[in-house]
Amino acid sequence: MRRQAKLLIAGLCATLLVGTVLAQTAPAPQATSPKPALAPPPLAAPPAPKPVSAKAWLLMDDATGKILAGENIDTRLEPASITKVMTSYVLGAELAAGRIKASDSVTMTENAWRTGGAGTDGSYSGFEVNKSAPLTEMVKGMAIQSGNDAAIALAEHTAGSEAAFADLMNQYAARIGLKNTRFANATGLSAPNHYSTARDLALLGRALIRDYPEEYAYNKIREFTVGPITQRNRNLLLWRDETVDGMKTGHHSGAGYCLLSSAKRGDQRLIAVVMGAASEEERAVDSLALLNWGFRFHETHRLYQADTAIATHKVWKGKTDEVKLGVAVPLLVSTPRGRYADLKPQMDVPKVLEAPIKAGAVIGTVRVMLDGQVVVQAPLVAVEGVPEAGFFKRLWHEFLMWWDSV
Repeated sequence: MRRQAKLLIAGLCATLLVGTVLAQTAPAPQATSPKPALAPPPLAAPPAPKPVSAKAWLLMDDATGKILAGENIDTRLEPASITKVMTSYVLGAELAAGRIKASDSVTMTENAWRTGGAGTDGSYSGFEVNKSAPLTEMVKGMAIQSGNDAAIALAEHTAGSEAAFADLMNQYAARIGLKNTRFANATGLSAPNHYSTARDLALLGRALIRDYPEEYAYNKIREFTVGPITQRNRNLLLWRDETVDGMKTGHHSGAGYCLLSSAKRGDQRLIAVVMGAASEEERAVDSLALLNWGFRFHETHRLYQADTAIATHKVWKGKTDEVKLGVAVPLLVSTPRGRYADLKPQMDVPKVLEAPIKAGAVIGTVRVMLDGQVVVQAPLVAVEGVPEAGFFKRLWHEFLMWWDSV
C-alpha cells in the first residue's frame, strides 16, 4: 500500500512538472490581425465641371498635349489680353536669337502711351511717356499688370511698329501650330481679324512653358510697382492655389472674361482655358474647378525613355541579325487615374527588314491602347544602325528569303 501511494504521488508530481514546462515553453497565443482591405477598382471619372457661362473652355495635359475635357475648343473668339502670351513668346524667341537684349532700354513712345496708357479704358503699366525703362521691367509691366502701353512699346522696340510685330506674332503662331489664330496687335484690344480658340491658346501656353520658361515665370509674380503705382496681377488663382504659377487673364466687352491658367502638382502640369465668362470671379472659380478635377482623376506617366531599346526585330543581310527599336523622344501618356496598368502597347513593324538601316531611321509605329482605343502613338526608330553584311552573307540571306517565300 505504501509503495503504491508513493508511486501515485510521484506520477502526479511528474505530470505537474511537465505541464509547467509546457506552459513556459509554448508560444503565447497571437491576436489575429484583420486582413487589409483590397483597394476598390478605379471608378470612371465623372464629367468635368462645366463652366457656368463660358463660350468655350478646355483642360489640357501639358506633358502630352492631350485634351482631357472641353467644349467649343475650335470656335474662334476674341482672346483679349491673353494675346500678351503670344507677345511674350515672340519676345522670348527674339531674345534667344539675339535680335533684342535684356539690357535694352525700351522707350514708352507717345503712340504706346496714347493707345494703351492711363488715359485709355484698358489696363496700363504706368511708365512715363517718352521715358525709357529696361526691357525686363517693361516686360513685367506687360505680364504682371497686363499693361497695354508696355506691350505696344515692346512691340515697337522689337519690330519697329506694332503692325510689323503682329506679323512676327502670326509667323511664330504658325510655327507653333496654331491653326485657328490670327493676331492684329500685341495687346488683345478688339480689332478686326483678331481671334484665337481655346485649343490654340492652350497650345500657346504649352509652348511658352516649354520654350521660354523665363518669360513664363513673370506671370506668377503677384504685383509690380512702376513709380508710385503698385498694381496686382489680375489672376486671382495665384492667391487661391499655390500650385498655380500662371498664366494670363483677359477682358473687354467683346471677349468677356477670359483666363489661361496652369498649375503643377508633383510632376504633373495641367493647362486650363476659359473664354467668355460672365465675371472675373466666375472665370477664376471655373478654372480652378477644372484644374482640381484634372489632377484628381487623371495622371501622366513616362512610358518609354528616348533612345532606349523597347523591342528588337529580325534583320536580313546585316552584320547583325536584329535591330533595336525605340522612340526618338520620351513617350508620355495621360490616363484616367488608376488605369496605367491596363495600357496595352502594340507595335506595327514591317515583316521583312533588310540592312543597311541607319540609326534613327523610322521603322514602324508603337500604339498604346486602353479599352480598345489609341491613347498615344509614336514612330518606332532604330536605336542603333545595322550596317550591310558581306557578300556571302547577303547571298545566303537572299536564298533564305526566297526559300521562306515559296
